[in-house]
Amino acid sequence: MESRGSAPRLFRNTLVFLAADKVRYQDLDEALRKYLAWDSIVEEKETLNLDPFQAKQAENQKQAAAGAVAARLPETYQWLLVPEQPTAQAPVEWPALRLAGSEPLAVRASKKLRNDELLISNLAASRLRMALDRIPLWRGDNVATRQVIDDFARYLYLPRVQAPEVLTGAMVDGVQLLTWSKDSFAYADSFDEKEGRYRGLRCGQMVNISASEPTGLLVKPDVAAKQQETEQPPAGPGPAGSPVARPPGGGPVPGGFPGAPVAQLAKRFHGSVNLDATRVGRDAGRIADEIVSHLTGLMGSTVKVTLEIEADIPTGAPDQVVRTVTENCRTLKFTSQGFETE
Repeated sequence: MESRGSAPRLFRNTLVFLAADKVRYQDLDEALRKYLAWDSIVEEKETLNLDPFQAKQAENQKQAAAGAVAARLPETYQWLLVPEQPTAQAPVEWPALRLAGSEPLAVRASKKLRNDELLISNLAASRLRMALDRIPLWRGDNVATRQVIDDFARYLYLPRVQAPEVLTGAMVDGVQLLTWSKDSFAYADSFDEKEGRYRGLRCGQMVNISASEPTGLLVKPDVAAKQQETEQPPAGPGPAGSPVARPPGGGPVPGGFPGAPVAQLAKRFHGSVNLDATRVGRDAGRIADEIVSHLTGLMGSTVKVTLEIEADIPTGAPDQVVRTVTENCRTLKFTSQGFETE
């Protein structure tokens, strides 16, 4: 727990340990000794001048001993030691959990951890916010997404998560919550120290945070709300400072400046692009992250994405390919599809 070779161990909250049962360990030790004994006999059969029958008998005994070892290993390592620490100041505790079942040891251990909520595979954004506030994990008014992932892997008093994707998923869910100001947090690309503001500040909308290369900052909601209010464009002139009601169609504002056009917000978007047939997955993923995610993150937006495929086959498609593609199209619920002879 404390070291990794000669270096200190940093990510301690990624470890659990299998331990042997003392009574069962003696049975495993005996089985291993028998296996090693028969293995040495098989290796030295020529030196021992074994005849074919004796050599075959030794090989069979070795295989039987190997089977006994394989059977006794999961019976012996039946204890799961899970290091825990209630608070940063509390000592590390080592509860021992007994494993049961017939699955491989790693499967048994992970199932036991998930059932006892000692391994989290899905983390709510509100629970991540609680951890940020309770510990706290904030570094001032924000914290880097990479730092949050490292903290959860490092400190035993934080929930043990199955993978970094669990945390980035909670971050994405939290930023797009409509109640982000109370239950979660905001997101920014970076902080401009010279101007004293967050660049790319987003609240209540979809963002993309990569688990393999996390960048950006989680921002305290009150700080993000304050910046939003400061940078919100001022309302047009109106009686007693009240907001001006803008008529539909972008005409002049009543009581305002005659003839002054009113800027209209874009209400629709359409676009088409040709994809590299050998890199469809890569290009479609980039389009989803960099285009579609921004549109679906807008309040009340309805986004429709259509994929069109057109293939010219000068030599003709074999019957097997025609059947396969046609059947897959039905399975994937294509609205229209078909092959043509001309």
